[in-house]
Amino acid sequence: MRHWSERTGRVPRELGEDIRRKVIDLGFYACNFPEEVGGAGLSHLDMTLVERELGRGSMALTHFFGRPQNILMACAGEQRERYLLPAVRGQRMDALAMTEPDAGSDVRGMKCRAVRDGGDWVVNGCKHFIAGAEHADFFIVFVATGVDETPQGPKRRITCFLVDRGTPGFEIRDGYRAVSHRGYRNYTLYFDGCRLPDTQVLGEVDGGFTVMNDWLYATRLTVAAFCVGRARRCFDHALTYAAARRQFGQPIARFQGVGFQVADMITEIDAADCLTLSGAWRLDRNLPANREIASAKLYASEMLARVTDATLQIHGGMGLMEDLPIERFWRDARVERIWDGTSEIQRHIISRDLFRPLGA
Repeated sequence: MRHWSERTGRVPRELGEDIRRKVIDLGFYACNFPEEVGGAGLSHLDMTLVERELGRGSMALTHFFGRPQNILMACAGEQRERYLLPAVRGQRMDALAMTEPDAGSDVRGMKCRAVRDGGDWVVNGCKHFIAGAEHADFFIVFVATGVDETPQGPKRRITCFLVDRGTPGFEIRDGYRAVSHRGYRNYTLYFDGCRLPDTQVLGEVDGGFTVMNDWLYATRLTVAAFCVGRARRCFDHALTYAAARRQFGQPIARFQGVGFQVADMITEIDAADCLTLSGAWRLDRNLPANREIASAKLYASEMLARVTDATLQIHGGMGLMEDLPIERFWRDARVERIWDGTSEIQRHIISRDLFRPLGA
C-alpha cells in the first residue's frame, strides 16, 4: 500500500476491485443507504461509527469501501434504475463535482454554467479537486443555470446534473499532486459544449441548493468522524512509543513534557468524539444539527492537526522518516481543515447560528 499510494499516487485497479468485492460480500457496501433501496439502513450514529473506523486506514483504500453520495436518493423515475440502484449494488461508482478554481466555499460564485439550447442543456466550464474521478462511472455535477437579482446583488441559480463518463464534450484530466492523501487523487473536469437532456437533471431545475441542503450537509460529520478515527490511531503510536522509548535511564513517558502532551491528546480526542457523536444523534432525532455538525468538523479537524504534530514531536527525528506512518498522518491531517468547508467557514456557520436569533 505504501509503495502504490504514496510513491506512485495510485491504487492498482485490481486491488481496488478486490476491496470492493469483499465489502459487497460482507454486506457493508452502501451501508449509508436505506434498506428499501438495497442499503444496510444504518442510522447517522451507526454510520459515524463506521466512518470513525475507516479513518484509521488510508483514504486511497477505504474509498473502495463504497459510500455512494446520499444525494442519489433524489433520483426519480428512470434515474433510479440507471444511477441510484447500480450505485448501491456496487455496479457503478459516482463522484461529486462542485468545486471550481474561483468557487470553493462560495458555491454561488461558480462559473461553470448550463444554458438551454433546442430542448437540451449545454454545459461549459470546469471543476477541479474532484476526488474519485478515475474510478467514477458517472458524476454528480452542480452548475449555474441562471441569475437572480437580489438586494444583496446577483445570485446564481444552481442545478444538479448526472453526467456519464464518455459523454461528448466532457473530459476528465489529471489534477494536482497533493501533499495530503497521495493515493486519493484529484482530477479536473472540463465541459465544452456538453449537451445534456432534462432527464439528467437531479432534483428540480434551479433546485440545486435544495438538493444540497437535503443530502450533503452531513458530509462534514463524515470528516469529523474520520479525524477522530485517524487521531486515535496516531495516539496509539504516541502512547506505545512514549512507554517504550528510554532516555536518561527511564521511559520518556515519565517526563512531564511528554506525559502531559499525551494526557492533552486523549482529552481532545475524546472531546471531538463526543461532539461528533452528538451531531449524529441529533440528526437521527430530526433535531437542528447544523451548528453542532459545524462544531464537530471544526474541532475534530483542528484536533487532528495538534495530535499528529504532537505524535511526530514525541517520536523525534524518526517521526519524519518514511519508515513510520507518522509523517503520513501529519501530512494527511492538513487537508481536513480545508475540504468540506474550511475552519473559517465552520466558524461562520456557528457564529451565524448563534447570533441570528438575536437579530445580529
